[in-house]
Amino acid sequence: MRGSDFNELKAFSAIVEEGSFVRAAARLQVSPPALSQTIRQLEARVGVRLLNRTTRSVSPTAAGEKLFGRLSVVFEELDGALAEVQSGRDRPAGTLRINASRVAAMRFIAPILGDFQRVYPDIALTVVVDDMLTDIVESRFDAGIRLGERLEQDMVAVKLSGELQLAAVAAPAYLAGRAVPRHPKDLHQHRCINFQWPGAGDIYRWEFSRGKRSLEIALKGSLTLNDTELMIHAALGGAGVAYMIDYQVQPWIENGRLVRFLEAWSPRFPGFYLYHPSRRHVPPALRAFIDFVLRKSRE
Repeated sequence: MRGSDFNELKAFSAIVEEGSFVRAAARLQVSPPALSQTIRQLEARVGVRLLNRTTRSVSPTAAGEKLFGRLSVVFEELDGALAEVQSGRDRPAGTLRINASRVAAMRFIAPILGDFQRVYPDIALTVVVDDMLTDIVESRFDAGIRLGERLEQDMVAVKLSGELQLAAVAAPAYLAGRAVPRHPKDLHQHRCINFQWPGAGDIYRWEFSRGKRSLEIALKGSLTLNDTELMIHAALGGAGVAYMIDYQVQPWIENGRLVRFLEAWSPRFPGFYLYHPSRRHVPPALRAFIDFVLRKSRE
């Protein structure tokens, strides 16, 4: 295989994985026009269209899907071979792609970015913040960080945090003159800040449980957000009742800026896990990242 052939196939795979010429070009460090020319050369050489292009999206054709499936296996084998060679280096090197929800990224990745780059300057790290349930294998991520309840069964999972609990909170100014909810159904008498799942558009139904009793409540409110940081600011500003993971609002509960209630009804659930596909050889760059995140999360 000529070097140009390999580059064309890598370019094709990057476009399918990213779903965008622009993002793929940024990942490959080339210009979008140059990348488009590379794909045109590949399609001309194989004599078949590999990508469906519109002004807003790009997706593989049936032939492209078949080619991508074969290439995924080949490139994974190549990555494994390179990992074995790199394992003999003094310092891990190579590329590393991590997918994480925004909450997980801010808690576990944001605090370590500077230190990780200083300790491992030869690792090219890409972090994609994504609140949708992305298939990390299909999208060629090396690992992801999610809540334990949302993991696929065939993944290797490394526990990063203990059990978590939901927390219903509101600012004292909002509660002034209002009855504090004693039962989840009391929330119907309050302004509630709803959460909309990014991408899907579904509104989260508030989940409660106590003993053997459990219920989900769809609450009407004049404010709907798809970002938890905005929800915190809205609650602090007196916009209404927010319902979110306890550690996110714990500092404001402790300093009195938020009041917590319905704690006996707030369910607990598995914490955060770093997960990756089961492989015979874990690449040195990924092993270094896992160890680094674990160490920092326990400090």
